[in-house]
Formats: sequence, C-alpha cells, structure tokens
Amino acid sequence: MNRIATRSIVLLVALVTLVATASVSSAALRVPQIPVLGGGLQTYLNSIGESINVNTQQDAAQSWSRTSSTNSAVSLLIEQSANAGANSIGIYNGSAAVPALYQLLPAAAGPGWFATAGFRTGPVRVVVNLFDASAALQSTNIYLGADASNFAFYISGPNGTFYQQDVRNPGAQAQVLSYAGTGVNAGTWLLAFEENASNLSDRDFDDAVAQVESVNPTPVSTTTWGTLKTRFK
Repeated sequence: MNRIATRSIVLLVALVTLVATASVSSAALRVPQIPVLGGGLQTYLNSIGESINVNTQQDAAQSWSRTSSTNSAVSLLIEQSANAGANSIGIYNGSAAVPALYQLLPAAAGPGWFATAGFRTGPVRVVVNLFDASAALQSTNIYLGADASNFAFYISGPNGTFYQQDVRNPGAQAQVLSYAGTGVNAGTWLLAFEENASNLSDRDFDDAVAQVESVNPTPVSTTTWGTLKTRFK
C-alpha cells in the first residue's frame, strides 16, 4: 500500500473517531437558551480564544459522569464577583433528594487554582486534591458516597447555595451554564456560575467560570423537583 493511501486511511479513521467522539461529548443545546447579560462572560471567553456564543451555545448538560480515567479535574479560571473570597465550588450527587456537598474549590481559591477528583470504590468515595496556581498541593479531602456516574456542580456563598440542576434552584432557574470548549479547549467543558437567585441577580453568569476535564454529560431528561423527590420516598 502506498504512502498516500495509507495516509488517507489514517485520516479517515481519525475523522470517524472525531465524529463518534463529538456525538457523545455534547448532551444537546439547552432549550430555551438563557439570556446572558452584561457582556462580561462573552468578553472573557473571547479573550481566551473561545469561539463560543454565550447566548446561543449553552449545552443542556446538568450532570456528569467520570470518564474511564476515573480522575476528573476542575480549574478556576476567573471570579468576577465582590464575593469572590467567600464563594466555594463543588459537586453533589445528582440523584440525591437532599444532596451532600463535596467541596472542590474553597473560598480561598483564586484564578489558576485547580482540584482533581478521583472517584474510587471500596468504599465509594471521591478523593479531592486541591492545588494552588503554582500547582502546590494545598489539601486532600475524602468524601464518602460520591456518585461517579451522576454528579453536578454547585456554587455556595453569602447569597446562598445554587445548583447546576435547574429544578433545585428557586423558581427552577438556571444558575450554572455549560459550554463545550472549542479550539485548544476542545474536549473540556466551561461552567459559568451565577451567585444570586434570579430575582436579585444581574444574570451575567461571570461570578465564577471553571473549566472541567475528563467528564461526560449524563443523558438529559426533563424532570421537576416533585418528580425528583418521589424517587426517594
């Protein structure tokens, strides 16, 4: 087989792999899309080379599962909030009626800090290693009961605790928006957090922006808080 034919087959296999990967990497677009006000989030994503339109490319993903690596990573990119020094970010079990909060990034974390979340069994747990912007280990915490197949993110601070799953928030309002990374960030996810309830919020979704790696969106299904609670009666 000549080199041109071999190269063509390699490119074809790569293309098929890329298409197959893309088909499972995105849950679907959120319907309806949430208006993002103020321009801060769009300006920031543009500044890091993203080609995302924050008002039209919100993914429907509201919970996640780990990949086969069993280790996920969360990096804090920016905080544009007066409460930046008081807000923390973490995960919770998406199927829990009253979820325990597993902190990943504490209030002391700043831009450039990151955490690795290693999901393990025997017993079921998540091991969280926290690093500062210089990649120096700050702490290690172990949380029992973490569900590697269905977890979601929260932000918690002086204004309350708000969840990635809309139905858990006052008025079932969106507090965390998900975007599939593009360009150099392809294969990762960008989460944009709003720290205030919708009736008090400026809805700019740039109070914190985090990048998440080695996760897959869980299947999207429409539910309500009532139906969520009935699962645990």
